[in-house]
Amino acid sequence: MKIALALKYRLRWLCPVALLLAPCTHATGAPAPFSDWAGIVVAGDWHAHDGAPSDIFDNARRDVARELMSLGFSSSNIEQFSARPGRSGEKVGVQEIGNALWDLSNRTSGGCLLYLTSHGSPDGMVLGETILQPAQLTRIVKNSCGERPTVVIVSACFSGIFVPALAAANRLILTAARADRTSFGCGQTDRYSYFDECVLSAWSHTASFPALGRQAQACVSAREAKEHVGPPSEPQMSIGADFDAEMPAWP
Repeated sequence: MKIALALKYRLRWLCPVALLLAPCTHATGAPAPFSDWAGIVVAGDWHAHDGAPSDIFDNARRDVARELMSLGFSSSNIEQFSARPGRSGEKVGVQEIGNALWDLSNRTSGGCLLYLTSHGSPDGMVLGETILQPAQLTRIVKNSCGERPTVVIVSACFSGIFVPALAAANRLILTAARADRTSFGCGQTDRYSYFDECVLSAWSHTASFPALGRQAQACVSAREAKEHVGPPSEPQMSIGADFDAEMPAWP
C-alpha cells in the first residue's frame, strides 16, 4: 500500500517533465483533464514597490506555470509574458495577450485560465508601460473563451475592480485585494507577493479552484495579521453559478 501511494505521488511530479514530450495521461491512458485547456501567465512589471528592479512577479509567473503543468496543462498550451527586458516569455502588452489567448483557444477545446501578477492602481493593473483595465481584460476573455469554463486570477493592489466586469456564470474570478485596498509583499527582498505565495503554497493542498481561492484568502489574512500590516487586503472571489458543473476533476 505504501509503495503504491509513493509511486502515485512520484508519477504526479514526473508528469510535468514528460509534458516536454507529450501531454500527461491518467493510468487509464486517457488525457489529463486540463490537457486541452489554454493558459496565460503574466508578470506585468519588474520592479519592487520602491521602484528597484525585482524578480518578484517573474518568480510567480514561472512557478504558476509549473503548477499548471502539475495539473495536466500541456506546456504547448501555456503562454508566458514578462515585462522585464530579456526575460523568458513574450513581450507583455494588451494586444499580445489577446492574440495569444485567441490562438490558444483556437487549438484547444477545454477551458481557459489567466493568471496575472503585477502592481495595481484604482484604474487597473500595470502591464508593461500601460494599465490593463477591467473592460480590456473582459473583452480578451469574452472574445477568446466565450462560454468555456474560465479561471481568472489577478494578483495586484486594488484588483477587486476586475470582479464586476469579469463575473459570469462560467467563470471563477480571484483577486489579491478589494477594489479599494492594497495588497502586500512587493519589497526588494520578497520572493513573491503575499497573495502569490499563498496561492502557490495552497496549490498542492487543495482539490479545486474554489478551494484554492478560499485557502489563499485565509492564508493572506493570517500572513497580514502576523506581519501587522493593514488595512487588510481582503482577497475577493466570484464563483459563477455554472462553474463547478463545467469543471473537470482536479487531479
